[in-house]
Amino acid sequence: MIDATLGALRRANRAIALILGAGLILTVLFILTDVILRKLGSASLGGSDEISGYVMAAVASWGLACALLERAHVRIDVIRLKLARPAQMAMDLFAMLVTNGVVLLIAWQSWPVLGKTLERGSRANTPLETPLWIPQGIWFAGWLWFAISATALSLIGIAFLRAARRDDFDTVLGIGSEVPE
Repeated sequence: MIDATLGALRRANRAIALILGAGLILTVLFILTDVILRKLGSASLGGSDEISGYVMAAVASWGLACALLERAHVRIDVIRLKLARPAQMAMDLFAMLVTNGVVLLIAWQSWPVLGKTLERGSRANTPLETPLWIPQGIWFAGWLWFAISATALSLIGIAFLRAARRDDFDTVLGIGSEVPE
């Protein structure tokens, strides 16, 4: 069950990463087209700055979960490398639990932003007049997914510890250090 959950989480985050990458490529193409049209003296497509901002917010919130599962978040391992393996594992679990707590708090506090937007029917103060619930909903969903992923990873790490699967624990919550241990 643990392995199936971890596999499903990894597959979901890889799919999300591909979607985010495609979104970034499309955004770049849109901006390039807009810049080229302006340079040629044609009419601008308009809104490239606004749309790129929305895409960056979505990529940031959704991409954090992808980075978490790939162990791509920055961690300083100077002290950790000098400790015995049980202490390293304790630090890894502590780091994951703290990350999980922070992400849960951010996701919790993100909802009122979206809630007020929905309540007020807010629109962007731009020529596009984008209904703000769309980009904020995507942004909030990204934070929610990050919170779900962090919680699942925390529970998987704890389950690996309880099952004495130390190598699996290291693969999931350990750090991908450049320095050999």
